Amino acid sequence: MPISFPDLLAQIVSDDNLHARWLNSLSLMENTGARKIARYEHPVYTSLTVLKHAAEEARHAYYLKKQITKLGDDLCPDYSFPFLLAPAHSYHYLRQLDLETCRYLAATGKKGRALHDAAYILVTYAIEVRADELYDMYQQALTTAGSRVNVKSIILEEAGHLEEMTRMLEAFDPGWQPIADDICAIEDRLHQQWLAAVAQAVAAEQTIA
Repeated sequence: MPISFPDLLAQIVSDDNLHARWLNSLSLMENTGARKIARYEHPVYTSLTVLKHAAEEARHAYYLKKQITKLGDDLCPDYSFPFLLAPAHSYHYLRQLDLETCRYLAATGKKGRALHDAAYILVTYAIEVRADELYDMYQQALTTAGSRVNVKSIILEEAGHLEEMTRMLEAFDPGWQPIADDICAIEDRLHQQWLAAVAQAVAAEQTIA
């Protein structure tokens, strides 16, 4: 029977090495998001919301990386595979979601800048829905364990991002909900694959120990 996410988080938080690699994996994915936004930005027509989102994603990557120092010295100096949990899945998770979203939109007839704009809004919305849940459950695990690590500031900012993306979706298409549901379903499949890979890595570490 697959391990539940709260139980998986409890196992991760109880082991400083696993916890550091978990934080590093989250930092990697936040940094991937920031870099994707930077590539998406129009050289002229970039809004304040997009700039704010890019800056906050980069800050989250930095903040999560800094939290690792609370667990020990010289842990996870970079994003090399040995310093990540489920490294291949962590690297490709957001890229795969973006790719599948673009394919979905292309099949509806969108192309060019319209496709990229729609993909940015939909991918970001799906990720913010996930982040809202993931960071809340992670913080609960941290609080229960009495950890010095915390992600409360990220939770507040992610909630704001979700509100912004919802407004952008409403402006993009009044009938956005079914489309967003389809993209969230794609994201959920990729998320479950990532979590399964993380759980496998955690189980392997505990077997060795």
